[in-house]
Amino acid sequence: MKKLILAFASLLIPQLLAAEPTKPNILIFYLDDMGWAQPGAYGGKLAPTPNMDSLAANGVRFTNGYSSGCVCSPGRVGLMTGRYQARTGHDANPTKEGRELLLSETTMAQHLKPAGYTTGIVGKWHLGDTDPKFMPLSRGFDFAMGTVGNLGEGKGPSFYRGNELVKELEGAPVTSPIYAREACGFIDTNKEKPFFLYLSFNAVHSPVVASPAWLEKFKHLDKREQPYAALIGEADEAIGTVMTKLRELKLEENTLIFCISDNGGASPISEQMGLRGHKWFVWEGGIRVTWMAQWKGHVAGNRVVTDPVIQLDVLPTSLAAVGAETPKVKLDGVNLLPLLEGKTDKLAPRELFFRFGVQHAVRQGDWKLVKASKDMEPMLVNLATDPGEQKDLSAENPTKKTELTALFDQWNATMQPPRWEDQRWNGDKDRKVQKKDKKKKK
Repeated sequence: MKKLILAFASLLIPQLLAAEPTKPNILIFYLDDMGWAQPGAYGGKLAPTPNMDSLAANGVRFTNGYSSGCVCSPGRVGLMTGRYQARTGHDANPTKEGRELLLSETTMAQHLKPAGYTTGIVGKWHLGDTDPKFMPLSRGFDFAMGTVGNLGEGKGPSFYRGNELVKELEGAPVTSPIYAREACGFIDTNKEKPFFLYLSFNAVHSPVVASPAWLEKFKHLDKREQPYAALIGEADEAIGTVMTKLRELKLEENTLIFCISDNGGASPISEQMGLRGHKWFVWEGGIRVTWMAQWKGHVAGNRVVTDPVIQLDVLPTSLAAVGAETPKVKLDGVNLLPLLEGKTDKLAPRELFFRFGVQHAVRQGDWKLVKASKDMEPMLVNLATDPGEQKDLSAENPTKKTELTALFDQWNATMQPPRWEDQRWNGDKDRKVQKKDKKKKK
């Protein structure tokens, strides 16, 4: 009898193990300052982006994707925590001690580690580097290398590896190919277990630099467009390098992939397809971003979704995909998995909120209330009929304006006031910057 039981167990156990679902890997491609329509899949023409376009072809492309921040660091707080950065008053970029991501906040890496994930960040951190306790290895990441903030920003070292700050990185300031190699190394090392990889590019943020081979590919463009197009193309190639590694290891089908920009375009030649404003403003041009998700075998490809989504949704979606425990902390994003998998056609109605110091906005359906400078009277627009935010509908719709004003005030009352402000963008700068951009284009 004992032999019979052992024989039966030897047959059954492998079947049970084989039936146990494999936890998906989570991979985030996070572009910096890329205009929402820069990829070809969104209509971009300046530089081919076949690898980003492939993510759209094999997954879902959101046409109303947002970042809760119109500048770099606040958007990254939202991505990493799934919570509005205003909850901790982190409205602007960190430039000194006391402006780091608060230690009371839990990062995506810290949420995923208890679920059995190995975690890695390659690239831009920008959430504090004044002490090792604010660096990635202390915030849930097992592997970490990249830049502490923007290239060339500040007087200290620009780079980090682990908790060590490094003055130089061979190959910099061209970093996309470096990050691709490091990301592939991380994937190779951790291919036998579930991993979370946050690949956070410096591109297409300044400095506008690219490898000679990429500059050569765009030599037909004028001197202003050539390096910017090359910067985009080289970042897209880096995404392709990482995707090739996943395919070689037969991991693509078991990897939930996001491709998002941290905020709207900063360059006057970034492709925004008529959206008003750009980085530094809560106009659509500053907060609407490239937003794509791919998970082969789970998410049908070549889908275009118009429901508004925000980078805050990445964390709860990922936690649902891996079967992690519901966080004790309140998340502001929602689980997009039912929408991605086609189990529902629409998200439940909700409002999206944006705050950058004295600027603020709230989107509800197609309606948006926006105040993009200190002295500006809040403006009511309908994004379905006026995506360029040109016509103020406040007089025709006073009830809707009152409703959205009250919603923002209620939300804002639950947030922490800005711990510091970027004084460069607290006045009526939009008109001046637009004039400056027009002069550059001439």
